[in-house]
Amino acid sequence: MYDATPFLRLYARWRNQQLRRLEPVHCQERELIGLVSRASDTQFGRDHGFDKIRSIADFQARVPLRHYEDMWNAYWSTDFPHLKHVSWPGLVPYYAVTSGTTTGRTKHIPCTEEIINANRRTASDLLVHHVTARPHSCAMAGRSFVLGGSTELNELASGVFAGDLSGIQAATVPFWARSRYFPARDLALLADWEEKMERLAQASLGADIRSISGVPSWLLIFFDRLFDLRGVTSERLVDVYPDLELVVHGGVNFAPYRKRFEGLLQGSHAELREVYPASEGFFAVADAGPDDGMRLILDNGIFFEFVPEDELELDNPRRHWLGTIEPGINYAIAVSTNAGLWSYIVGDTVAFTNLDPPRVVVTGRTAYSLSAFGEHLIEAEIEAAITAAAEYVGVDVQDFAVGPVFPAGPGELGHHLFFVEFAGTVPDSRRLQEFGEAIDRHLCNENEDYEAHRADGFGMGAPEIRAVPAGTFAGWLKSRGQLGGQHKVPRVVNNTDLLSDLSAYARGGR
Repeated sequence: MYDATPFLRLYARWRNQQLRRLEPVHCQERELIGLVSRASDTQFGRDHGFDKIRSIADFQARVPLRHYEDMWNAYWSTDFPHLKHVSWPGLVPYYAVTSGTTTGRTKHIPCTEEIINANRRTASDLLVHHVTARPHSCAMAGRSFVLGGSTELNELASGVFAGDLSGIQAATVPFWARSRYFPARDLALLADWEEKMERLAQASLGADIRSISGVPSWLLIFFDRLFDLRGVTSERLVDVYPDLELVVHGGVNFAPYRKRFEGLLQGSHAELREVYPASEGFFAVADAGPDDGMRLILDNGIFFEFVPEDELELDNPRRHWLGTIEPGINYAIAVSTNAGLWSYIVGDTVAFTNLDPPRVVVTGRTAYSLSAFGEHLIEAEIEAAITAAAEYVGVDVQDFAVGPVFPAGPGELGHHLFFVEFAGTVPDSRRLQEFGEAIDRHLCNENEDYEAHRADGFGMGAPEIRAVPAGTFAGWLKSRGQLGGQHKVPRVVNNTDLLSDLSAYARGGR
């Protein structure tokens, strides 16, 4: 395979010049007006007077914030799957199917040719930042490995397909890039995740892998299988992929995984880069250091709005955009895109680390706040507490989930129950107690509401830590038909039935 990296470097020079000249506020204004103009003759555009919109203020006055259910009920459900000129011009050819781990509800997110091309351009930006940071890169001399779900698509109607986002990406890879894509189609189509992991591991050992991307928890499981196959005990990726340059991760907070991944990269010349992909679009990529956040992609068919998380459920929440945002505030993100999503609440929360260029960190999910007792914890605070506790006790956490346990009788206190899957040896009871105490201490230091409810055991009991065997979370997701691909372990489980289901599975009750 010839090395196409020199062509990538040429593109990177041009793209970097574009990015240096880009003015974030003016760019987002242009994007929104362009989107509105394109969709003015659709059903949605006519209903909302798109032909009269001349500014962001006009747009926000005419277009309310909407959740998926709102778009589905009002616009998509009637003609689904044959959506033509409904919320975007033309026929929607693909739907990204996603099922929420917390509810199990299946969603069909419209995926147009325009958003597919936009996602591809954002993936190119990721490589631009890589070769800019690594001038001697040969990333395009080998193959790019995407550890995703099944790429099989279901035909819903003539010319209309639905499936995992990775399947849509695989089906639309340009012909000139297919030889650089791993895995091959027969492996990519496998729906059985365990069989797929086994066969991918075997096949990849004979391939020239230069980059690999996926959800951190699934990548770790896959790497463990790689090391078993190769018979190495070092747990260094350089021993299985000697020319690996790039490990791309996204989908969850990386802090609990960072230490383990840094160990995996010892002795190699590979780097870590975070991305912010979603079924609704590819929003941001890391362009600087690991603690600097991810740079929003502003010139690629997506207009971003930001709602203070604590106002999201109000009748008239403030709707910020790049012209009015502030750093350090927890915002729910909403997008308008060239797939026909309009002021659509994605479900993620973000905070800005920088304004020019705009960089964000994903702080959690809007449904993943934990406040069963008035403690008002967000996912980012819980993730940080787990990371701090693991470092304090000297353990590695593979995965975890937490939910509220309510008082069963008079005089009892509710508390948080943490299910924790550790990498390697499970800590003994003393260290588990120290782990729980460290979580409690960190949350008290970082969150005044939590501290007030924990004071003298007045409103909440101490956290309960339940260590579960290796593979528990993967097995639980499999039992729910959610193993692999884009499915992730829910960090916060507020649904009592779902928490009971996890508890029963962890006890071996299923």
